[in-house]
Amino acid sequence: MPSFVTMGELLIDFISTERGFSVGDASAFAPVAGGAPANVAVGISRLGGDAGFIGKVGDDPFGLKLKNILNQYGVDTTALSFSAEARTMLAFVSLTPDGERDFVFFRHPSADMLITKTDVPADYLKGTYAFHFGSISLISGPSRETTLHLVNEAKRLGAIVSLDPNVRMSLWPDEAIAKHEIRGVIPLSDIVKLSAEEAQFITGKGDPKSAAKEILTMGPKLVVVTKGKEGSVGVTARYGVEVLGFDVSTSSTAGDTTGAGDAFTAAMLYKMFDLNVADLYSLTDLEMINIFRFANAAGAITTTRRGAIPALPTVDEIESLLKLDRGGKGEGFDA
Repeated sequence: MPSFVTMGELLIDFISTERGFSVGDASAFAPVAGGAPANVAVGISRLGGDAGFIGKVGDDPFGLKLKNILNQYGVDTTALSFSAEARTMLAFVSLTPDGERDFVFFRHPSADMLITKTDVPADYLKGTYAFHFGSISLISGPSRETTLHLVNEAKRLGAIVSLDPNVRMSLWPDEAIAKHEIRGVIPLSDIVKLSAEEAQFITGKGDPKSAAKEILTMGPKLVVVTKGKEGSVGVTARYGVEVLGFDVSTSSTAGDTTGAGDAFTAAMLYKMFDLNVADLYSLTDLEMINIFRFANAAGAITTTRRGAIPALPTVDEIESLLKLDRGGKGEGFDA
């Protein structure tokens, strides 16, 4: 079975080819494969890891296209199923002048919402190093029940459980339900990776360090908050570290943040595996800085290209950026 398994949504992102327009006002879109958990699986595979994806797509041209793309990038799709009841999830994405995104989702319902435990091979998580999931599959059943089942199965089998809330409020009934559901799975997770905005949503604290420390008290062993081009902070019960981002700005870069957080997560999990991290409590501050430098570089490279999956970097590309010494300095702080 794969060393890394991710679970959740796999979709087509229709990304506006024009910057600075709302989704409704944009005149043209380019279709690219997306979905945060799927992005992480491809990101790990691009780095040389053995990754598999659990999900459900429609029995339609988009679903077949997505399966072929995952296979093309070396992701195992044994646990990807097809639905005759619902279509593949679609998202339309426009980019603001600073590269941030505006989303409109077509999901009423979409196939990913209908995944059940019987869609997943019984032994698929056996021997897995890390199981990664997001919050979108928790929004409604049966995907919610399937996600919780897989989280508990991963924990039973000794895998590291990784959560990226990936908050998309337009998909949730309201903020209170979203916060309740996300806070409910944080204690089940060994690693929680969030953006600074998501950390503030969960805790109400605008300072990433303070927010990370509060989330750590909920039960995970490692909490990581990404701050875009400013880098990331991470805390365990023993250490806190802050690692600066990388300067990748040039006149020719795309400035598209789509998939940057997923690239970070993929690189973080891959680097932990590469360093043979079996016990997150044993992480030293220097190991954390090493891991987050690598992950920050992966996220930075992704912002220089359009889309998510096509933008995910290789190890050689990350190492090349690290050698340029254009950021990535790290230091500790009191945990």
